[in-house]
Amino acid sequence: LPSPIPWSLTQPVTPDLLVSPSSQDGDLGSECPEDRGNWTGRLDFLLSCIGYCVGLGNVWRFPYRAYTNGGGAFLVPYFIMLAICGIPIFFMELSLGQFSSLGPLAVWKISPLFKGVGMGTILIVSLVAIYYNMIIAYVLFYLFASLTSDLPWQHCGNWWNTDLCLDHHVIKAGNNTLPVNISNTVSPSEEYWSRYVLHIQGSSGIGDPGRIRWNLCLCLLLSWTIVYLCILKGVKSSGKVVYFTATFPYLILVMLLIRGVTLEGAWKGIQFYLTPQFDHLLSSKVWIEAALQIFYSLGVGFGGLLTFASYNTFHQNIYRDTFIVTLGNAITSILAGFAIFSVLGYMSQELGVPVNQVAKAGPGLAFVVYPQAMTMLPLSPFWSFLFFFMLLTLGLDSQFAFMETIVTAVTDEFPYYLRPKKASFSAVICIALFLMGLILTTEGGMYWLVLLDDYSAGFGLMVVVITTCLVVTRVYGMKRFCRDIHMMLGFKPGPYFRACWMVLSPATMMALLVYNIVKYQPSEYGNYRFPTWAEVLGILMGVLSCLMIPMGMVVAVLQEEGTLWERVQQASRPAMDWGPSLEENRTGVYVASLAGSQSPKPLMVHMRKYGGITSYENTAIEVDREMEEEDDEESM
Repeated sequence: LPSPIPWSLTQPVTPDLLVSPSSQDGDLGSECPEDRGNWTGRLDFLLSCIGYCVGLGNVWRFPYRAYTNGGGAFLVPYFIMLAICGIPIFFMELSLGQFSSLGPLAVWKISPLFKGVGMGTILIVSLVAIYYNMIIAYVLFYLFASLTSDLPWQHCGNWWNTDLCLDHHVIKAGNNTLPVNISNTVSPSEEYWSRYVLHIQGSSGIGDPGRIRWNLCLCLLLSWTIVYLCILKGVKSSGKVVYFTATFPYLILVMLLIRGVTLEGAWKGIQFYLTPQFDHLLSSKVWIEAALQIFYSLGVGFGGLLTFASYNTFHQNIYRDTFIVTLGNAITSILAGFAIFSVLGYMSQELGVPVNQVAKAGPGLAFVVYPQAMTMLPLSPFWSFLFFFMLLTLGLDSQFAFMETIVTAVTDEFPYYLRPKKASFSAVICIALFLMGLILTTEGGMYWLVLLDDYSAGFGLMVVVITTCLVVTRVYGMKRFCRDIHMMLGFKPGPYFRACWMVLSPATMMALLVYNIVKYQPSEYGNYRFPTWAEVLGILMGVLSCLMIPMGMVVAVLQEEGTLWERVQQASRPAMDWGPSLEENRTGVYVASLAGSQSPKPLMVHMRKYGGITSYENTAIEVDREMEEEDDEESM
């Protein structure tokens, strides 16, 4: 639906040129659609993007992926994949959002035939939001558990410990006399995580969830409450919260890094993390792992970037922002690796075992290994609290993005009904996702979390990104897309971006998709193998988001008239009201195509606002001239 402009038809219209330039202030919000809400400060957008991209994966996935795929040599494929896949798709998403000022569903006015891509995106984001907030709930649980003088996972001898539990202090004492065999023992932190926090012994598998763990349930309720309060007023409130949640993790990360590198044995861990093994570069697996890390770390395809950019002013420099965020994200990942592996090096020295025996990825690193390392430090509760507070802030701003994506997508579809009730609608979404996530708080909840993590954003997300890339470049047209960016930013994307969009990015994504299907491995958690029905359920989660695309096509074709081919052609063309949301930004083909359009010459609006012709007006004139020349050539 177009922006609700018809209201203006009921008001007396003052001709644009009779309005003095001073009657409108030139602040940041003056060229934004008021009713939709916008960023209120210049750094809101940039910090929101940084907070969204820099998440838990930077801390618990990147360092592990680096050391298992060639150490320092992994940085070569990592930065190549960032250039081929990460930066171009990131810039494409921001451009689509900013140009149209629409969310991930309504943006498919660009080609209504493919609206199912937007529906697939919303399904994926909803599934991810359910389990991502459960991880934040675990973090809150550990955060509260750290508010004590003695960390509860420090020693054996608690009711949840078994005979296999072995305290590291005992190991250290034993090293002075006889070596202790630790192969058949379990650390106190591991038993605290599995037997106390999860109480996983109360479940026999994914089909037997057991009872709800009420302490986890309350943590999940708290995490949803925090998220709701922060997105209550849309980007106006979340845009202010990110000033803290996007910057504070860096302060803590630097503190953990300084503490880590000053520990005895830290260099052993850093050496293990960074020693380059260039023979790994001959393996296709390493390149695929690098592309996967870039893909998930930048959060392309989830709709978050598109949503954030849709709240920008029309001429915001997203080209510059793209490089700041993508390179900042990569540097953060490398920095986090130093903070993690310096502590793991110290821990391996304390335990007298090689680093690779203590290194883990994912929740195992955050909730077992690192907490165990914390118990070996003086002031352990303080460092533990800092670490989990960092994870909390890292997780929250990614969750803000997921929720803002869902809410924006639906409210842009029904602006007249839902925009005035956006706070209430956000509450309904949060409550619904909280109720769906209750199964994750049961004794067997971890099995469901692993299933969601493995399948919700797997091949379905790749299909969404590949389709978006192909539709924008092949169906909408590369020339038209570049012209839109020219109108918006004042310059056309160079040959690097065009080559990536046309060939390199889709080809790399296709290779990723094929590799994922060929190398498919069933889910597992520790020694537990998931039953066939759970695997089928997981695959269906991924397939359903892909099926949204043909379903959307059927709906779009049925809404058109004529023969089947004519319907397909009509549905693949941009909608009549596709283009910049504000009349004054619509030039060339976009002139007077808005519902209730008053002025056939947006250039006049520009001249009135800025008191003369600016660089953007020159661009508009240039774009119009180009289009006229192309029309003349076609008619000849």
